[in-house]
Amino acid sequence: MTPLAQIAALPIRAYRLIFSPWVGFNCRYQPTCSAYALEALEKHGAFKGSWLAAKRITRCNPWGSCGYDPVPSGENDHSNCDHN
Repeated sequence: MTPLAQIAALPIRAYRLIFSPWVGFNCRYQPTCSAYALEALEKHGAFKGSWLAAKRITRCNPWGSCGYDPVPSGENDHSNCDHN
């Protein structure tokens, strides 16, 4: 993970350590949104990883979808694109 991505991951790690046990484990997606965000930062760096994490968090709502939603693997992988 790049140094900038490590800095971007700090709030996510803090959330997982402090708030996640109190809120409960009710994520609509697999992997959880925080795990998705950390993986996106690891694979894609601070900017694109943060963008992917933000998009995922906005989809995680009562009217959104649910199920398995992995982090896209690369630039040319369009199999997980949202075409709606």
